Amino acid sequence: MKRLILILPLLLLSAPFKLHGQTDNRIAATWQVVSYDIAASLPSNENDRNLTAKATIRVRNVTERPATSLTLRINQNAEIISTSINGSVIDAAKSQERLGGATLQRIALRVPAVPAGGELTAVVDYKLPVTDNTGVNSISPVASHFLPLSFWYPTPNSWFFARGADYAPFKVRLTTPAGLTSISAGAESAGVFDNNLNGQPFVAAGNWDRADSSGISVYIPRGSGEMAKARAADLATLFSEAKAFTEKILGPAPNVPLRLVAMRRGGGFATGGTILIDEAVFRREKIDSFTAMNVAEAAAKLWLGEANRLTDDGAGVIREGLARYLATKFLATKYGPEVGEVEVLRQRMAYAAIARRDAPLNVVTPLDDYYFAAVANKGAMFWRVMERKLGSTEFNNKLRAALSKETTRLTDVRREFESQKEVVDYMLDQPTDMNLQAGLPQAAGGEWKVALRNTGPIDVTVEVVARLENGESMSAPATIRARSFGEINFRTSTRISRVEVDPEKLYPQNDYSDDVAPREFTDSDLLLAVKREFDRQEFAAAEKNARQVLAEFPRFDDVRILLGRSLLVQNKISEAEREFRAVLNETLPTSRSLGWANVGVADVALRTNRNSEAATHANAAIMADSEYGAGLAARNLRNRINQRSSVDESIKAYFTQFDRAAISNRKSELDALAVPGEVNRFVSGISGQATNWTTTVLHADMFDANTAIVETNLNVRLLTREPEAGTAVFRLLRTGSGWKLAGVEIFEVR
Repeated sequence: MKRLILILPLLLLSAPFKLHGQTDNRIAATWQVVSYDIAASLPSNENDRNLTAKATIRVRNVTERPATSLTLRINQNAEIISTSINGSVIDAAKSQERLGGATLQRIALRVPAVPAGGELTAVVDYKLPVTDNTGVNSISPVASHFLPLSFWYPTPNSWFFARGADYAPFKVRLTTPAGLTSISAGAESAGVFDNNLNGQPFVAAGNWDRADSSGISVYIPRGSGEMAKARAADLATLFSEAKAFTEKILGPAPNVPLRLVAMRRGGGFATGGTILIDEAVFRREKIDSFTAMNVAEAAAKLWLGEANRLTDDGAGVIREGLARYLATKFLATKYGPEVGEVEVLRQRMAYAAIARRDAPLNVVTPLDDYYFAAVANKGAMFWRVMERKLGSTEFNNKLRAALSKETTRLTDVRREFESQKEVVDYMLDQPTDMNLQAGLPQAAGGEWKVALRNTGPIDVTVEVVARLENGESMSAPATIRARSFGEINFRTSTRISRVEVDPEKLYPQNDYSDDVAPREFTDSDLLLAVKREFDRQEFAAAEKNARQVLAEFPRFDDVRILLGRSLLVQNKISEAEREFRAVLNETLPTSRSLGWANVGVADVALRTNRNSEAATHANAAIMADSEYGAGLAARNLRNRINQRSSVDESIKAYFTQFDRAAISNRKSELDALAVPGEVNRFVSGISGQATNWTTTVLHADMFDANTAIVETNLNVRLLTREPEAGTAVFRLLRTGSGWKLAGVEIFEVR
């Protein structure tokens, strides 16, 4: 018992409890990174899978007492060669640190006592092996990258630390094999990138053509066509306009070089004015909504956490939530309020999926699987409520005041919004405990009464909208007390057919479906309400639900696609084509919608004997590379047209060689035909197993000068299986030694 009593205080000091209303219940950081300086080299031999690096980290003791130890964290597979402190070699004690699904390597160093506010410099020489290329790191002869979540550099505070990861100015140099160009953030001189904003170090290498537009450098895949150049100009304009928009709200912009970089992997990452863009974006007829949001958020983050330092619990509410809110405002300004409304709807649906299990925004950490769904989406709702209560001018002034310091904490923001303390405390310190409900309208003496309910702990004043039977609408504000009921009366003799409380969905709720009476859906996710019926092949019901959703959100392209596909299955050809073309004409659809809209128009054109048009749209869907299902459907349509594309003889020769290697029982032969690190499991699954492997090349789509997407028909037999046949689509990359396999995009061999 005595032992338990002694241990309990230690647990209370160290455990990351999520106590509502408290922000100082975590262990504070000892060290703050002042700067990173990293020199790294990619291997010149393509069979070498190691990044070699030397990282110099300057840190400051931010406690009120001397510090005598420094613990750095890095990828668990890193091989530490040497460590030094202030120029003196020091042996490191290494151990593992398990955090959720991640495991990091700890490098513990005993250091001479550093007084409060004092600094030291640590240097770590290391190698980092990369077995399989992933979205966070890769090494290949044609493209490589290392993003922060690969834990490729040492740093004192965990990326999952409750009070925030390490962000600091960084300088990086990446030595690359001949023919590749290195990219990072900041001003570049002689191959060194010097980023003076607070960020997390990253590097990328690739083979690009550079196009400068609107003061922004855009790196597109080498040998891309005119469409890529057009998208590069569109994206540069978008980035420039988003930056100008944010500047009007937050003040003068940080002066840094701005870059957009096409990447096969890592799209969406951004820091210091450099944004990685999925290379497929440059093959589409327009920018998609996800990419536009990423660019706009990256522009906002130049101020939020980069020009100043964000730290302490709840920093994600500013870095992610405020960035998303400002980005949404910008998109609504640029593309129209209805487009902005759909973006808010998407955010609301993403949050609704985790609303019943979220934690308070001031304590949620990246270890929680719902972290980004909460801090970005609910965080954006928080800022929206604040602006609505204060008005734009006062809201913007308070934001500037909170962000004017070199270091900003959520507590600084709270002080600026003290006049809204009750709402702020609820939205930041408590999980979502609000559900606004509307009752069925009841006629009484020449007016209609609507019962209202608020299950939340704060009073709210919201609009209530009534739709009349004659098609007209009425609205009025209503205040609903905390954990109580209310009522609103509409003076009209016309029957009310529908009523909705808080139609703007200003406040986060744990259920949005009962805001409407009579209740239309039981899901807060309106897309799910349509897709569920579509997946059940109840296409008439899917059509009905889709039309109901589109009556409220006519620009919701994801739902319009499901409507078009439901109509097509029901053989309502002309109606289906109208819906698909409406999506293609949208200003900011999702990439998935673009792919399926092209598939839909191609299908309609084929059914109405417009084969040339069908082929054009099928090819557009394939080049868009937006989704597995859309790509497969587009290829099936193209094959029904019996369209054949010319295939380079070198590609045919490659597959002849691959077929021989597959049945040779020599894994080394297959390995030589694949890009190292790309298709390890696929190659291992074939080697020593295939007794027959015959590839018939059908199409080769050149995504750029060095990337071919090859559609084939496979006839194979493995040792323990019956003969199988079907469609397989492979990604080939042109390297210095010829074509090599870099991906299996589709594999429908049964």
